[in-house]
Amino acid sequence: MQKMTLPERPQWRDHARDVGFTFADMHGEPYWDETSAYVFSLAQIESDIEDPATELHAMCREAVGHILASNTLMDRLAIPAAHRDLIIDSWQRDDPEIYGRFDFAYDGSGPAKLLEYNADTPTSLYESAAFQWQWLEDQIAAGVLPEGSDQFNGIHEALVARFGEVFAPDTQLHFTAAQGNPEDYATVEAMGWAAREAGLGAHYCDLEKIAVSDEGQFLDDEDRVIGTLFKLYPWEDLLRDDYANHIAGSQCQFVEPAWKALLSNKGLLPVLWHMFEGHPNLLPAFFEEDIADALAGTGAPASDVAAAFERVAAQLRAGHVTKPILSREGASVSILKAGEIVEQAQNTDYREHPRIVQAYASLPQFDGFRPVIGAWIIGPQCVGIGIREDRSRITQDLSRFKPHYITP
Repeated sequence: MQKMTLPERPQWRDHARDVGFTFADMHGEPYWDETSAYVFSLAQIESDIEDPATELHAMCREAVGHILASNTLMDRLAIPAAHRDLIIDSWQRDDPEIYGRFDFAYDGSGPAKLLEYNADTPTSLYESAAFQWQWLEDQIAAGVLPEGSDQFNGIHEALVARFGEVFAPDTQLHFTAAQGNPEDYATVEAMGWAAREAGLGAHYCDLEKIAVSDEGQFLDDEDRVIGTLFKLYPWEDLLRDDYANHIAGSQCQFVEPAWKALLSNKGLLPVLWHMFEGHPNLLPAFFEEDIADALAGTGAPASDVAAAFERVAAQLRAGHVTKPILSREGASVSILKAGEIVEQAQNTDYREHPRIVQAYASLPQFDGFRPVIGAWIIGPQCVGIGIREDRSRITQDLSRFKPHYITP
């Protein structure tokens, strides 16, 4: 894994405007940055990222059943009691999933380490699936990249195939996101594009314009009944929204399904460590309340995790991260080394939520930036990656998206 300085395509911003990539620059800073790219060998992609991500997703599905069997874990993941049956029914029906994204720390050697799973509403889909592929083709054609260069990117094709597997031809799907957010809209448009290629109908409606009929069904802004809804609105928020009371009787199929609320929750990380302790792609993780006193040297860990904690206590004391079970874009995340905070997010949203403790995995540095590998899961398989980098140890909302290629 290397970072290579490359010439930009001369008119790439014009092309971005033409295709509706309106957030290529944000807040006066570049978001899409093609002044350099990350380079991988095929073995690194296949053995260190693709296969482990596919295996991790299967492990996460196994964890769903484990969590659903435990009221204690449902409590710890802060799943509202009033809507637990919604999640259980969704899992028992095997409601289909479409996509998710693992975030990995990876430096090109050794196992990639799972930082978190964006299993419900991951963004950066358009730039991962489409814009970086166009970059690859253009740079090969211009002679900037050698012939035979490739990219780990079958995301769009896998989405088309997945929509075709899950839904009958001509099924009418609705897509929604909060109005006024171009990044979210790009994600739902990328999903809608794939659905249309799969022979399905795709209709967009702003989240704020969805209504409930007298019969309890959801309606779009043209009063059409919504039978299937892809919502770029996280389950942790939806389950606390007034509309949650209408879901069970709405006859509406949700994508992502309600059981994904368990996988998009950072409480998943200590569950995975408990179930698969020592797995090479996992970092030791615990619920903070179980080990806070032991970590500080002021008490003992909870009895049911005491042995597991002692096996990794030295690693956690050397460096660990605290994360709220519900947080996004690095909000309220802190990194500690030897008990001292070395970095913490300025965004303190989600600080009221319970936290988990995860062993610290240092991100590699290239020219002062630290990349995070986003491994895209479509259905059951990893089918591509997107890379974001940040000067901070905590990847936040002003990170840059970087293209990648595989050496021929």
